[in-house]
Amino acid sequence: MIKIGILGGIGSGKSFVAKQFGCPVFNADNEVAKLYKKDRKCFLRLNKEFPKKIKSFPVNKKEIASSILSNPKNLRKIIKIVHPLVRKKMNNFIYKNRNKKMIIFDVPLLLENNLNKKGYILIFVQAKKEKIIKKLIKRNNYNSKIIRILKKSQFSLAYKKKKSNYIINNNFTNKSIKKSVRLLKNKILKK
Repeated sequence: MIKIGILGGIGSGKSFVAKQFGCPVFNADNEVAKLYKKDRKCFLRLNKEFPKKIKSFPVNKKEIASSILSNPKNLRKIIKIVHPLVRKKMNNFIYKNRNKKMIIFDVPLLLENNLNKKGYILIFVQAKKEKIIKKLIKRNNYNSKIIRILKKSQFSLAYKKKKSNYIINNNFTNKSIKKSVRLLKNKILKK
């Protein structure tokens, strides 16, 4: 089984690139959203850590954001609670797809949390800063302060790029991304 980790900055198009492979994708952000929506134990642990901030179930992302904005160190505490649950879901995903030829990991903290084991193929999604900012501003939950805090919890883009086996340039046109991914997928499968 080929395991591919998609790396890149916030808003660089990692999720879109991951989907273009046409393989099972583990999207950590989606899994976190499901945990916030459905996992009462996760809520209780967050509520115990932040009783004045995280009060409602399903967990409200605005309450999470408020916790982080009140003290950026709270991000670490949230990650400590949520990460083991996401890791468990990731292991289930790997087991469930064990007979697939290729699976994709769209996990923002893949390197930071040592989730990429030996043998992972890492692909860095590169995009121009101006285009990323334009895309981010269009998001419903866009908050520049949260983005800055999240970036501080991640390795630098230069480091991620250096660690990657391949680079895909995202100019945010569907046609060029689909073509780049198709060519890269064929190249990886031939090895």
